[in-house]
Amino acid sequence: MLPEASRLPVLRLLRLAGAGLACLSLSGCYLAHVSGGHMALMDARQPIAQVMASPDTPTALRERLAYVGEVRRFASDALALPDNGSFTTFVELGRPYVAWNVFAAREFSVEPRRWCFLVAGCVNYRGYFEQDRALDYARHLEREGYDVYVAPVAAYSTLGHFDDPVLSTMMTLGDAELAGLVFHELAHQVAYVPGDSAFNEAFATAVEMEGVRRWLDRLGRAGELAAYRQARERLFAVTELIEATRGRLGGIYASGSGARTLREAKAAEFERLREEYRRLRAGWTDGANYDRLLATDLNNARLAATSTYHQCLPGFTAMLAELDGYLQGFYRAVRRLGRRDAAEREAAVCRGPSAAGAAAEAGVVGALAFAPEVARDDAAQRVRLDAEPAEAASRADAVHGQ
Repeated sequence: MLPEASRLPVLRLLRLAGAGLACLSLSGCYLAHVSGGHMALMDARQPIAQVMASPDTPTALRERLAYVGEVRRFASDALALPDNGSFTTFVELGRPYVAWNVFAAREFSVEPRRWCFLVAGCVNYRGYFEQDRALDYARHLEREGYDVYVAPVAAYSTLGHFDDPVLSTMMTLGDAELAGLVFHELAHQVAYVPGDSAFNEAFATAVEMEGVRRWLDRLGRAGELAAYRQARERLFAVTELIEATRGRLGGIYASGSGARTLREAKAAEFERLREEYRRLRAGWTDGANYDRLLATDLNNARLAATSTYHQCLPGFTAMLAELDGYLQGFYRAVRRLGRRDAAEREAAVCRGPSAAGAAAEAGVVGALAFAPEVARDDAAQRVRLDAEPAEAASRADAVHGQ
């Protein structure tokens, strides 16, 4: 899930407990923490129907859970997302976030550090169920010379290995954001490439955006849809500034200059980013903005975290547009592309600010060049599948795969 940049913990203002540092270098300690936190969540699940039926459930929570139920049905019926037990149970966490992700990058590198795990593969962050543990590890990385960034998250996905619950941390989100989160996390169950965070997160974000558009259109909430689109457009504009900054920094770091020169150039680039944002922001009289993100300390890790979620997004949105918004065909094409090697995936959807243009320059005519039969075969099924429940689409997908 996208890090919430508006409410980030400030590392240098927090007192870090030293007791947890003893096991920072021991993978077993970390795995015990993650597995213990995960199982605690799974054990705390309650069926949403049961929670809603309880006289002790506050009216506001009951209404939010009813809304999640409507979103969940729409996800499977209209977006062909998995129809399973995910988001049919509820967990009261008693804390503002479910987890905290630690991002890191070397002082003179724009590339994020990666951590590798079974099942999930290699990812650009390391997650913790306790904020103090995340901060402890971040401080540990700082001492090793890394730039660090700790981002709170409201939800996470087990990629369909477990039935993910609705969390109390999700209940304060607005209607569009809550629906988008459900669509995003379910999308991870549709397609996931171990070791490719940029590919996975951008795909899920593309599904999220298309899902929210269709959902708000279904509800007839034109004003909310306009506000959602505006917020996304502004986020993309900010992301382009960040990507341009990362590109310039990459060249600076590769110059071979001394540490002092590099630090001065790095600081100058971050100030340039803030100034470019101020000019962009001047045209926004109201609505969403990213003032707090750009007002705080910037570093390589923070920029890398933003890139993880958005670098490949233009390529996926273009890919969906090539299929005229046909989601079942889109999912199939993404899964097939996911089986290609990393270089081919990058050329198709992840290269530069305009992935489609970059792919064409590389001789790849869109991401569907890797699965040209998708558009042809899906044309005959489109009307039928769009009118049937998601289970029918899943059956057709299985036959197509064979």
